This record gives sequence, structure tokens and C-alpha cells, in this order.
Amino acid sequence: MKACFMGLGYIGLPTAIIAAKHGVKVHGVDINPSVVEQTNHGHLHIIEPGMGELLKEVVDNGQLKADVKPEVSDAYFMVVPTPFKGDHQPDVSYVEAATRAVIPFLKEGDLYVIESTSPVGTTDAMAEIIFTERPELKGKIYIAYCPERVLPGNVIYELVHNDRVIGGVDEASTRKAIEFYSRFVKGKLHPTNAKTAEMCKLTENSSRDVQIAFANELSLICDKAGINVWELIELANKHPRVNILRPGCGVGGHCIAVDPYFITAAFPEESRLIADARSINNYKAEWCAQKVVNTILKFRLEHGRKPVVAFMGLAFKPDIDDLRESPAVHIASEVMDECKEAEYLVVEPNVKSHPRFELTPYAEAFDRADIVVFLTGHTPFRQLPSEAEGKIIMDFCGIKR
Repeated sequence: MKACFMGLGYIGLPTAIIAAKHGVKVHGVDINPSVVEQTNHGHLHIIEPGMGELLKEVVDNGQLKADVKPEVSDAYFMVVPTPFKGDHQPDVSYVEAATRAVIPFLKEGDLYVIESTSPVGTTDAMAEIIFTERPELKGKIYIAYCPERVLPGNVIYELVHNDRVIGGVDEASTRKAIEFYSRFVKGKLHPTNAKTAEMCKLTENSSRDVQIAFANELSLICDKAGINVWELIELANKHPRVNILRPGCGVGGHCIAVDPYFITAAFPEESRLIADARSINNYKAEWCAQKVVNTILKFRLEHGRKPVVAFMGLAFKPDIDDLRESPAVHIASEVMDECKEAEYLVVEPNVKSHPRFELTPYAEAFDRADIVVFLTGHTPFRQLPSEAEGKIIMDFCGIKR
């Protein structure tokens, strides 16, 4: 079995590595030559515990190689970004481009799978493109949708042990895709159709977004009422049927912060709760930014000088390097653009550099800062004091609770 993975990002590369580890000959494709070069040298270009060692192993033994172009394989996997265009309208142009790139290589009996998060109907649309270009393949290849559902930081375990939902454009395609994933997935493989599988991925992350929105809305109410939201949630969760999540400075990542829009764009009248949850979680970042600005202005008035402000963390969740859709990045950017009454330090221990921010080591930033703003709960930050004389601690992620 030879598989071609189109896209070597946060999901494509780990999935390719795990497949290669389980005996699949993998040809990985990425449009970024640097990613291809690093991969072929066995260097992981993302942060994921344990994945670097696995990459080196499968590259060294010849099970995985990367290139900028696809080649003839038995199975093709679309694992490319699905960003927005306009007013949060899903853009499937990367999926279409990757699909068109593999069309010349398809042959009878091949498997084509979309893993990228996609609007409902995308798999059928790509099938139509394939059969328009290659009508002789109709009924002779297998087409399916199989979304990932992994947690960054625990990808090795979850790619193998999590259940997967697999939906083909027909029953034969579903069975063919299940046959492939059963090579390395120990979790249960749940068969369905392509549209249901597409909607399932969107539903999972929209549900999470709604739950987080409830916690974030509580934090806004508690701030106004003078109530410790962390204590409140801890006490409320003592109820045997209540499980309120922890609030944060918003919602980030390329799943929970994005997928709900794929539903609201297609079903605007029917998805009011989902749309409201998105608005609440987006507003939470704006609220945090304004709280920081107000704190800066108050410090400036009381002390007669500009404060030093340290933004602690840019990633959208603890202990990863993924900054996609991160509310922490938005908050830091907005405060720095709006308020010139402070000196700013930005900390992100999981990346080497950032195109906009000059990064400062976390211990140095904490020592120098008058105002410390915790945006992401990275493990190293837990070593820092919860209180320090002369410092204002603003904890938006609950790391000191």
C-alpha cells in the first residue's frame, strides 16, 4: 500500500508518520519547499511530543519521503487548510487545488479521502470535479470523508486510539476507507455517508464552542458582579450533572474557532445558538484587550510613567506552538496598536520567532513587568509567583487558580 498525503501540516504530517510507522509507504506533499526539506532530513517542523523521533525513524527506513508534487499511489489524502474568505465564508480552494493535482495520477481501484474540515457537500463536489476530468473512473475509484479528531500535544496516542467517523459517497467507498484506517486505528471506525461525516466534524467543534461560550459569558458576569468565576465554576461542578468548562481569553485554533462558521454560513437562519456562541467567544478577546488597556491607563495616571506590560503566551492553548486563530495574538496586537502608553514584552516559549513581535524569555519578562498578562497557560509559567510586590497580575487563563 502506497499513500500520498497532500499537506504536511499539523494533521497531515502526523497522520502520514503514523501510517508510515504501521507499514504504509508514504509520499508526503507540501507546497512549502522548506517543509519538504526539513521532513526529508527527519526534522519535525511543528511541536508535537514524541513525533520527532517517529519522523526520523520512518524517514531513515525509507517508509516516508516528501516532495512538492504528488506521484502515483494507491490512496490519496487531502489534508490541507480550509480558511475563510469574505465574511467568514469557508474557502475550499486548497482542497480543490490538491484534488486537481492528484487527478492525473488516479487509476482504477484507488482511494481518495478528504480529511480537511469542510462544508457539507464538499466531498460530493470534489467527486464531481474528479469525474468531470476523468469520466472513465466513475464507479471505479473510492471516495470518502474522514475527519481527524485529535488534541494537539497528544496526537500520537489519539491518532491511533480515537474512534473515527468515515463516510463514503457510497457503501463501497466507506468500506474501502475503513480498510485503510484499520491499518493503524485501534479505536472504533464508525461507517456513515460523506455528508453526515462532514457535518459530524462541524457539530463536534460547534458543541465545544457553545460550551466554552457559556463559561466565557459567566466570566463576564462574574467580573461585573465581583464574584470569583474560578471558585464559582468549581462549586457549580460539584453538582453530579454539571460540568462547566474553564473560561479563557477567547477561543483559538483551526477547529473550534473556525468550524462553527461552516455551519452558520450554510444555515444562517437555523444556527442562531451557534452564531451567538461565536460572537460571545470573539467578544471575550475584545473584552480582555480593553481590560488591559484600562489597567495601563490607570497605572500611567497613578504612577506618572509608562508601565512595562508582559503578554504571557501567544499559542491558542498550553504547551503547543500553534498560533492559528489565537485570541492571545489578537489581544496583544490590539492593545499594542491602541495604547502607546506602555512598553511591551511578548512571551511565547514554544516558538523561536514571530513576524510581528520580538519575543522575550518568560522569566525575564516577568521580572521586568509592572503588569503581567497571562493569556496562555503554558507549563513553565506555573513556576512564576502568583503574586509579586509591585506587580499587577491579570490572569485570563486561570493558570494561577
